[in-house]
Formats: sequence, C-alpha cells, structure tokens
Amino acid sequence: MEPLFATSQTEALVPRIREFVLNELIPLETTEHLTGNFSKIAKILDQKRELVKRAGLWGLQHSIDEGGLGLTLCEFGQISEVLAWTPFGHYTFNCQAPDIGNMELMNRYAPEHLKHKYLEPLKEGDIRSCFSMTEPEFAGSNPTRMGTMAVRDGNDFVINGRKWFTSSADGSAFAVVMAVTNPDASPHRRASMILVPTDTPGFELVRNISIMGDGSDHWGSHAEVTYTDVRVPVENLIGGEGMGFTLAQERLGPGRIHHCMRWIGISERCFDLMCRRAATREMEDGVMLGEKQFVQGWIAESRAQIDASRLMVLRTAQNIDKLGAAAVRNQISEIKFYVADIMLSVIDRAIQTYGAMGITDDVILPWYYRHERGARIYDGADEVHKTALARSILKEYGLDTRKNKPADVASARA
Repeated sequence: MEPLFATSQTEALVPRIREFVLNELIPLETTEHLTGNFSKIAKILDQKRELVKRAGLWGLQHSIDEGGLGLTLCEFGQISEVLAWTPFGHYTFNCQAPDIGNMELMNRYAPEHLKHKYLEPLKEGDIRSCFSMTEPEFAGSNPTRMGTMAVRDGNDFVINGRKWFTSSADGSAFAVVMAVTNPDASPHRRASMILVPTDTPGFELVRNISIMGDGSDHWGSHAEVTYTDVRVPVENLIGGEGMGFTLAQERLGPGRIHHCMRWIGISERCFDLMCRRAATREMEDGVMLGEKQFVQGWIAESRAQIDASRLMVLRTAQNIDKLGAAAVRNQISEIKFYVADIMLSVIDRAIQTYGAMGITDDVILPWYYRHERGARIYDGADEVHKTALARSILKEYGLDTRKNKPADVASARA
C-alpha cells in the first residue's frame, strides 16, 4: 500500500483482505481450477463468499447508504490491487467486472423497478450480469458505430443484432445491451442502454470465445451473443433514450481505475514469483539465478515500473474523486496504456526467469499471460489512447490534428 494515499480505511482493511487472499484463495490455484472451467470451482468460491460476508467485507465498493463502507475510488483501488493477487479475488468479494460496472451504472441511472428486481440481487451476489456492447463487424474503439438495433414497437423495444466479447454472459441473469434506438440522431445520441433478461426469447449465447486456447465459462467467459427479435419493455431502459454513449464513457472512466489497480496487483504477484525463483534457483555454474545481471536488471526495472504505475493510477483515482472523470481524461489515457504494458512486461520477465517451467500450468504465470494480453486492446486499444493523449497535448501548443478530418471518438474513449 502506498503511504501517500493510505487512509484509516485502507490501513484497517488492506491487511485483513491480504490475509484472506493468502490463506483462503491462493491455495485454490490448482492446475485443475486454472485450466478447467470456472464452474468447477464456483461452489467452493460461493463458500468463501459467505466467509467474506461474515467478516463484514462484502460490498466494499458500495456507498454507506447502499450498505457498503463508502470507500472512495482511490481507497477501493488500493484494495483492488490486493484482490488481484489471485484470479479468484474479485469474484469472491463480488466486485468483478463487468458486475461492478453494471452495479455502478444501475445505481445511478436505472429506474426503481429494475433496481429492485435486478440490482439488489446482483449486489447480494445471488445473480450475475453481463455487458453487451462490442460487435464483430465494427471497430470496438468507436462505440458510435454499431449494427444492433432496438426498434420501438408500442411499449416494447424489439432488439436484433450480434455481439461478441459480452463478458460473463455464461450463467448471467441479465445483459446490459447497447443498441441503436435513434438512427437519425447525431452519432453520440443514437444508442441507448437496455436491460435484457437472458431468459428472454431470442437471446442466444452462441459460444464462449476461446482466448488463446482457454474457453473459460462462468464469470470468466467472453461470449458471442445474438439478439433475434428480442422483445423487452421500454421501461427496461437505463438512463434516457439516446444516452448510451454518454453512459458508456461514464462507466469506462472509473472502470479503467479498477482495471489498472488490478493489473498492478497482478504485476506484484508475478514480481514476487520472479524474485522467489531468482533467490532459490541454482544454476549449472553453482550460482543462484538472482546473481545473474540479466535477472537483476529485470527485477530492478520491474520494481521501478510497478511503483511508478501505482503512483500514476492512485493520483488519477484521487483526481476522479475530486474532479470527476471528464476533468482527468488525459490521465486516464496515460494509465490505461502505461500500466497494461508494464504488467505484460513483468509477466513476461517472470516467465523467462522460470525458464521452461514458466510456460507450464504448474505455475500461474501462463494463466495471466493468456488472460491479460487483452489488456492492451479492451477498453480502448493502447494506440487509441496514445493518439488521444498526443492530440490533446498538441492542441495546447496550437496544433489541432483533428481539423478537417472525419469525426471519430478516440478522444471521447480516453
């Protein structure tokens, strides 16, 4: 925990949560649990969830009015780092993506009947949800362009379209779907967000997409989903009609803090494994692996980069708490591409330090390698964020790089 950002809340909570993660969750990281389907371990984790509730650690991300602890984004980020030491941490504490983002979104913008029927059981961990925005036919970095349509028919929307990377659709109770409701409106006012129960006729989970050979199910899945004449009431609208883009941006700002602090936690776990290996592995010449300058360089660089990442992310989180996400758009872009790259570098160095063992599922490193390579792609590809940041900086110097060019949304996604 970074002392500059520690509070009485984090000083009390972080040690307790770290102890829970080390004693209750990391021992579950068997080859079977990490290479099979998550449904195999779901019942065990549900038992761990009950332990979390009894310990008074459930709902950390919620406000005091919602029964939570009222943590700021900066405080929760420090806890998120600790949870990320294991793939099972965030799920066990019910603050995994995309549920945490859907909870935040619905708490602010969903009508009361949706909160009662869906948000409350979601907060209790009785159901799960998914988020359905990305489409295979359109660039994910531009959410103003999509083919899924929600056409008004009396008091209903009729939805038709095809989505993929609908995270956690397998076993979820409902989807938050982004669909075009106003095709003739301006690009940023065309889409809306609509809650669709997954048992609605016409909703089909086509497949769980295999990611680098891993076809995880349950909360770890990324699904292809089709909507064929899916009919839901207009009152399932979240926020106002045409607010889909605005809500997506509002959801993604704090969401990138969640991701970045999780990536720092993963980096710390892999760094720890790398250092343990370097300090205990004897080489053929009788010296320890950690005595090799190459390995020492990896350790030194990783330590500095992780520390720098944490300071950047917590500064951004603190500024979001004070000023709102829109005011620190550039900082959000910075941490998104910087921390993702650092995490992947640390994972790779740790694998290299382990040698051949590092690419086996006897250690957790390959799991992180498979599941986290997408960090440089989702929530806005690194290149999109770098372009947006550079454009914003150059504009301060009098150069408008967007002048006389087709409008896009790179800067809006930052």
